[in-house]
Amino acid sequence: MKNVAIIGSGSWGAALGIYLANHGHSVKMWSFDEDEKNLINNKRKCVFLPNAKVPDGVICSSNFEEVLEGAEIILHVTPSKFVRSTIKQYKSFVKPNQMVIMCSKGFESETGYTLDQIMEEELPGIKTGILSGPSHAEEVSLNVPTLMVVASKDSEVREVISEEFKSNAMRIYTSEDVKGVELGGALKNIIAFCAGIGVGLGLGDNTFAALATRGLVEIDRLGTAMGGETKTFYGLSGLGDLIVTCGSVHSRNRKAGELIGKGYSIEETRKQVGMTIESVDNIDVAYKLCKKYNVEMPIVEKVYEVLYNGLSPKEAVDILMTREQKSE
Repeated sequence: MKNVAIIGSGSWGAALGIYLANHGHSVKMWSFDEDEKNLINNKRKCVFLPNAKVPDGVICSSNFEEVLEGAEIILHVTPSKFVRSTIKQYKSFVKPNQMVIMCSKGFESETGYTLDQIMEEELPGIKTGILSGPSHAEEVSLNVPTLMVVASKDSEVREVISEEFKSNAMRIYTSEDVKGVELGGALKNIIAFCAGIGVGLGLGDNTFAALATRGLVEIDRLGTAMGGETKTFYGLSGLGDLIVTCGSVHSRNRKAGELIGKGYSIEETRKQVGMTIESVDNIDVAYKLCKKYNVEMPIVEKVYEVLYNGLSPKEAVDILMTREQKSE
């Protein structure tokens, strides 16, 4: 069993901590929020996971050095927009024998970087990896059977994470396609947001299936242009994560899209959801990347116009449906 540090006490960080502690690992968790820290330590609860109990073995602290001391595995689980700034705060405490696994999904808006690129810049010489796949925090915290994938160029990282995290409730596959695994996780949130818009507009299963299918095509187009492999986008971190995020009531990205489809503003939507909405934070980046790589992504382009150019969701659907006919 391993000593694991988790940077972030939101729903996904807490879910991973609960799962790992319940399967024998020693877990220390970092939180920037004193109320969250006290709730975890004193009440053994997480505000975002009301049906789960935090095991006694999980210790939460607001001190990076205390959390990272003695850890063999460091899981980074913060919103993508805070990844670089948070790493800058704790990187001086990271030792060469520790591995850092990125569990967040998204891009850095200022640079368009993927999160593994940030780790490369901020943590040179440290073994790193990406953990992704169809894994709602609510279900992982309750031991619902879940399959994920760990991607790394380092074979030790792949072997350690897949072996140490496995149980009868979790199966971890391995991949060397870091870029593909990461892009699948980041881009599927945007398609899930669009699926939510469809729900908000009252559209049906036919529309949902079409959106998910063509959305996956767009993910593959941009993903391969950026260095990922097509087979990765049709695996757990692509198609698998797309299915669960588009179709589940647990998905905050789908919920956000649904509210937009019903006519809520972005500000009202953020307030209603109450947690970070990675899709909203990253649609602008995805739009810029598709232009940079000269990739056709009509769904991404139209949802960008909905958020930033005043296009109505209904008009966006009409435009997409009346585009020039093409061969699949």
